[in-house]
Amino acid sequence: MGMRQECKNYQSRTYDTGDVARYCVLGLAPEAPWKCPDNCPKYERRLADVGWQHGKLVSPPVVPIDIPQDEERDIEELLNRAEDVVNSAVFDTMNELKESKKRRGLFRRKDRD
Repeated sequence: MGMRQECKNYQSRTYDTGDVARYCVLGLAPEAPWKCPDNCPKYERRLADVGWQHGKLVSPPVVPIDIPQDEERDIEELLNRAEDVVNSAVFDTMNELKESKKRRGLFRRKDRD
């Protein structure tokens, strides 16, 4: 299944260069802009767009891309590795901040009134 443009959590943005960013505002489509997850638990049809006719400012519809099963697994593995890198960086940064606060606490001078 491609990106569900009729979902209230779908957004797209067209830049001056002509590039179009398509994504889920909740971050539930890890394979955006190619596809939404099947049976997404947060899918809700956008009510404001029902029956409207859109003008030229609306981005063109997403062309569905068929990704072979082995490539789909590669994409999932790559995204999981990227998530691990980010989580590790956050963990290391939080530990560094805790350590620096502990070190500053040992030599902090108390203000005298």
